[in-house]
Amino acid sequence: MRKNIALKLMYNGTAYHGWQVQKRDVTVAGTLEKALSGLAGERIHLVGAGRTDAGVHAEHYIANFRTGMNIPCDRLPLAINVRLPEDIAVQAAYVVPDSFNAIGSCLKKEYTYRIYNSRISNPFYVHRAYFYPKVLDEIVMDRAARMFEGTHDFAAVRSVGTDVKSTVRTIYYCYVTRSRDLLELKVCANGFLYNMVRAITGTVLSAAEGKLLHGECVALGMMYVCSDDIKKRLLKIYEKLGLMENIGPYIENIGLIGKDKIMDAMRHDKKAADDMCSVILSDSIGSCNITERRLGEIFG
Repeated sequence: MRKNIALKLMYNGTAYHGWQVQKRDVTVAGTLEKALSGLAGERIHLVGAGRTDAGVHAEHYIANFRTGMNIPCDRLPLAINVRLPEDIAVQAAYVVPDSFNAIGSCLKKEYTYRIYNSRISNPFYVHRAYFYPKVLDEIVMDRAARMFEGTHDFAAVRSVGTDVKSTVRTIYYCYVTRSRDLLELKVCANGFLYNMVRAITGTVLSAAEGKLLHGECVALGMMYVCSDDIKKRLLKIYEKLGLMENIGPYIENIGLIGKDKIMDAMRHDKKAADDMCSVILSDSIGSCNITERRLGEIFG
């Protein structure tokens, strides 16, 4: 009798080209499938909770597969682990209902992006955290990160060529904390687009670098999450300010227009400046949703 088995595992992704099986590259799923197939004496196909990029680690990851082998679940982790390299470890195995699917049954996913923020690098964080030698303000980063919370269309933060049915996602929380020299950005959502977390982290870092005022974080971040109608109206303001040549790369690569360039353009157009200032220079704007309503009032 065939069973549906779920595995709880963890892995260090440094040596792998992500989770998903690839023809030419070594991946976590490919390595695990090879070990399982040898153990079960049959070809095993794994379904993972989601793709991870090259070099990304997983502390808690779920995958499932169907098999006819009779090894008890309490012995399965040890039986698999002796066939695996030391950077992948199965922690537990469970017999689950036939309807269970690791990706389809997944309700939430959490990513942690770690930044080692010190003037001197730490060898123990190589491949485990992004080294950033300049001083970062975690309070500014946290304020910027929380702007992404909520249900929005995140089409602008996906990589080019990403093929998905919908780009709408719900971020349940997104915040930044510090423990001495280690910063952590945690983001939990019902799903992520390809490179979405890296794009969010890059935007939050730009805010901490002083490239954006708080109001600018709200308004520019809103370019990713506001409705198409409001987005088009905001783009018209950028066009009026002569900044459209910067908008393409900005949206594509999550780069950010420096506040000096915006302020200089504003000096030459009073009406556009007044409208833009109402959007990007007010620290009283508390969230993207409030910003969108306010834009509706300004341009409606």
